[in-house]
Amino acid sequence: MTNLTIDIFKKMLDRALVDIKAREDEFSQLDAQTGDGDHGTAIVAALSATTKVAANGTEFKGMLNDIGFGIMLETSGSTSTLLGAFFLGMSDVANGTELSAEDMKAMFSGGLTNVRKQTKAAVGDKTMMDALIPAVEAIEGSTATDIKQILAEGAKAAIAGADATVDMVAKFGRARNYGERSKGFMDSGAASWSCMFNSFAEAI
Repeated sequence: MTNLTIDIFKKMLDRALVDIKAREDEFSQLDAQTGDGDHGTAIVAALSATTKVAANGTEFKGMLNDIGFGIMLETSGSTSTLLGAFFLGMSDVANGTELSAEDMKAMFSGGLTNVRKQTKAAVGDKTMMDALIPAVEAIEGSTATDIKQILAEGAKAAIAGADATVDMVAKFGRARNYGERSKGFMDSGAASWSCMFNSFAEAI
C-alpha cells in the first residue's frame, strides 16, 4: 500500500486506543515507580479524545488540528500537552485526504518538530522521546514505498528505544529526583508511545 488515506489513519488511531487501553494498568504501574502513577489513565484519556475527534474528520490538516486541540481541551498534564503537540505538528504539513509515503514521512516529522518545541528531552533522558525520536527517524530514513513497511520500521525503532530506557537514569520530571533508583524499569511514556507506533503499523 503506497498511500495513507483518512480512513486508514482513523483505523490506526482506533487500534492505538484499543491496545493502549489493554495495557493501561501496566503503564500506570511503570509511572508509579518514580511518578504519580497516572500515566495509563492519562494516555487512555488523551487517545479517547483523539478517536472521538477523528471520527468526524474528512481531510488531514483540519482533522489533525482538531485532534491536537481536542486532546488539550479534554485532558491536562504533560501527556496531553505532548500528544496534542504531536498532532498539531502533523497538521502543519499534512494536506488533503490521501498522503503519499513521502507525505506521510513529512507528517510524522512535523509532529516530532512540534513536540521538540515543548520539551528539551532527548534520547537517553528516559522519557517518551526515547521512543518517539527513533520512531520518526526510522520513518524518515526508510527506503520502503509501502506505508505498512515504513510504519513497521518506525514501530521497531520505538520499541527498541523504549526497551533501552530500562537501564537509563531519568533526567526529566519528578523521576530525575530518584537518580540511580530510576534504573531497572521502562519509562512509562516511552512504553506507551512505542505501543502506539506498533499499533499504527499493525492496524494496516
